[in-house]
Amino acid sequence: MPSEWSGAAVDPGGGKPEPRDWQDVEVPGRPAAFAGEDRVAYRTVFDDPRDPADALALLELRGLYANAEVWLNDELVAESDAVFDPVRVPFEPDEENELVVECWAPEDRFGGIHDTDRIPASESVPGIWWGVDVTGQPDPFVVDVDLTPRVTADGATVDAAAEVYASEPLDDRLTLTTKPAGDRRGRGMMDRASVTAAAGERAVAEHAIDVRDPSLWWPRGMGAQHRYEVRAKLDDTVRTETTGIATVEQTEEGGLRVNGEHVPVRGVALQDATVADAERAAEVNANLVRAHAHALSGDVYEACDEAGLLVWQDLPLTGPGVFDIARGQDLAERLARTYSHHPSLAALGIHDEPTRTFADRVGSGLVDRLRFRWRVWRSDYDRGAADEVAEAVPDGLAVFPVVGEPGTAPDAAALYPGWDYGGVDDLEWVTERYDLGGVVGEFGAGSLPDGVDPTDDGFEAAGFDAAKHDAAVGSDDPEASQAYQAEVVRGIAERLRTDGAPVVVANALRDAGGAGMGVYARDGTPKEAADSLATAFDPVQAFLVGASPGECEVVVANDAPESVTGTVTWTVGDESGEAEVTVDAGDRAVVESVSVPKSAASADLTLAVGDAAVDNTYRL
Repeated sequence: MPSEWSGAAVDPGGGKPEPRDWQDVEVPGRPAAFAGEDRVAYRTVFDDPRDPADALALLELRGLYANAEVWLNDELVAESDAVFDPVRVPFEPDEENELVVECWAPEDRFGGIHDTDRIPASESVPGIWWGVDVTGQPDPFVVDVDLTPRVTADGATVDAAAEVYASEPLDDRLTLTTKPAGDRRGRGMMDRASVTAAAGERAVAEHAIDVRDPSLWWPRGMGAQHRYEVRAKLDDTVRTETTGIATVEQTEEGGLRVNGEHVPVRGVALQDATVADAERAAEVNANLVRAHAHALSGDVYEACDEAGLLVWQDLPLTGPGVFDIARGQDLAERLARTYSHHPSLAALGIHDEPTRTFADRVGSGLVDRLRFRWRVWRSDYDRGAADEVAEAVPDGLAVFPVVGEPGTAPDAAALYPGWDYGGVDDLEWVTERYDLGGVVGEFGAGSLPDGVDPTDDGFEAAGFDAAKHDAAVGSDDPEASQAYQAEVVRGIAERLRTDGAPVVVANALRDAGGAGMGVYARDGTPKEAADSLATAFDPVQAFLVGASPGECEVVVANDAPESVTGTVTWTVGDESGEAEVTVDAGDRAVVESVSVPKSAASADLTLAVGDAAVDNTYRL
């Protein structure tokens, strides 16, 4: 990869950008010096990358946000209009080569979360976000390999499409070798595909690879994450891609079946995803991540494949306003095709939060409930465009056309009791009145990380609603702020799980700015809510529903793939007891009704299954 880069803000004008002044920048990256700029050009000069055996070279650019033109040695060689589509350019290098990439901000509604005030301007700089490589290549060579796995009556098939470049006419056979990933000594299945190309042409060789008795990829907690490597070889060039085999079906209730098995979804939303977020999602016991109105990089997808995390991939479309249906359909098809080889890809979301009904917080009194109903009644949204885009999503993926507030008839609800309105106890009447008890695509509350003062001049406010925070928490103390967030996140997650919601997604995993909805701070430091969400998301857990003075039910939720039998022990104030319980896979069971006295300061539950035990403690 070229090591020295310079950048400059530029004006639109057509042709190769030639600004007067350049400054040193790091690529890939998002240079903060250009925060707020609409157009930024990047320039580097690199030597011929070829070894003696190489005849050609390949330029690869990943993560061009949001639009780009690529100029190589004064020639326009590529254009891009989607951050997730990699640019690959075969070329014959000079002794010294100049690369100039001009990137500019979105010009339509498909900028996603990075085109909103929920992401800092310094993290939305037009640029080369994910990677650049320049490599020497023989002639001819394999440019790329696309894989699309599918289960068949006889096992599985991996549809392979190998793109080949040749500077001279080509009529040859390409070898495809398929074997379990990580099995270095194992022998693979070998197939051949014909490829014909004219001089200077990029041709595609297609072949259906049959996999007998395939080892399936499973979400974490449901089985192993088996994957396959497909190695495409043409003469002296090799390109390898990894895939996994899994089926995804959407139930009538909006839930997911993977490989024919029901998977209760415990998810977290990612606002500006990094590879490390996959590990953090696993730490809070999630089995799905939602790419909230932005595309994940290939590296993040790889991390999700390895961790067994399902991916709900949104289109980069959020907020009120009309949009180009044809453009949305094109992006939906391209997103699905680009990431089809990742077994973690399970669902696509289309239009996120199309209304701002609760831009201002509503309280929890009787009059506030009337205000709530008035706002919902006045909300106006026509979901027809989202449904049309959803029709373009290929079979084999779940689809959520609308993720929105009450009043939008959402396929996945954005529910924020305790933040947008009322408190945790208001969840029940909101979901019942507006029939929102199925898929929940968002819930949560914001908080301040440790050591943050929102009144400081340098505080990064993107993604943090100070007015709602102050109304709900009543304090700028990070400890009080995090305690409130932990209470809301845990309360909503537990109630949704005990009610049997098939998909439950917390917003968000990590803050995008100096504070926000994340249960982790922007730098990855856990807040108090990280522990509370991990407890609420434990696959097999005992809950005290309501956890307040009076009669409360003890409910055990079992998200494991097998039934569990164990003992629930509880201590509430001076009272204690225990009961045996058996819960089927993916089910919930009411174990007992417990009387919680007003004098009790805490309630402790322990669920013991075999030699393992999980605790759940409530502060009352």
